[in-house]
Amino acid sequence: MQSLLNITHLQKKIDDFQLGPINLTIESGTITALVGNNGSGKSTLLKMIMNLVKPDQGNIKLLDQFVHGPGEDWKQSVAYQPQTIIGWDAFNGKQLKELISPLYPNWSEELFENMVHLFDIPLNKKFSKLSQGMQQKLNLALTIPRNAPLLILDEPTSFMDIPSKKLLIDVLVDWMDQGEHAILIASHQVEDIKKLSDYLFVLHDGEMIGNYEKEALTESYKRFWLKDTVLPSSKIPGEIVRYNQQLISNQPDVTQQFLQEQGIQWTDHSAVELEEIISLLLTPNI
Repeated sequence: MQSLLNITHLQKKIDDFQLGPINLTIESGTITALVGNNGSGKSTLLKMIMNLVKPDQGNIKLLDQFVHGPGEDWKQSVAYQPQTIIGWDAFNGKQLKELISPLYPNWSEELFENMVHLFDIPLNKKFSKLSQGMQQKLNLALTIPRNAPLLILDEPTSFMDIPSKKLLIDVLVDWMDQGEHAILIASHQVEDIKKLSDYLFVLHDGEMIGNYEKEALTESYKRFWLKDTVLPSSKIPGEIVRYNQQLISNQPDVTQQFLQEQGIQWTDHSAVELEEIISLLLTPNI
């Protein structure tokens, strides 16, 4: 797979907030969910990728071109949907499309028209007169058809109703099948993460917790229901947290072997839901 985005040793300090160091590689054919608590630096990281915020240290390369270098050719290789749009209020959808589409050589008019029809977007209405949900739909209809190798979405389903969220996921899945694409998506929506992502890149208060393959991550966490017996006061190998006679481990084989050796019996064990795993990753001092 081709490496589209390479971030190395990236750091940024804003007042008393420290982001990084961040190391991340995005390859074509993958969808990476950027996950973190509020204020963890997700949007700041995306803005640095787009050269809207300057890093203090480190490098960002898009298709082997430094984004903070003198050239801006790299901008045609990335499509960015920010959380907040500035400067669109006076324009309607048709005008915005006429302004944006010529900037991207791989612009898909067919995909744009399909999305307008799918989301029932009124193109003759000024952006400022649209509801927040409809503004988001128009924003996405003006972003995804750019057909750039890397698509960056910052909370793309904000303000969208449940049927529209499902339609968007279908659009993104189809779009990924159309070429050598990758998506980096910042989202608090666990259902979106579960359905779309291949990898989870986790930030907590500006600190990089890790980059995890989603399926491997979910398989590595297990919940054990232990029989009513006295447990060791110290942590059991692999133990992340325990609630009464329940124990969650991120090394289930090691935990199971220890329980067997100590004669501690359990009545059942099961997988842990992704939402709870993310919560545990974002609570590093448990």
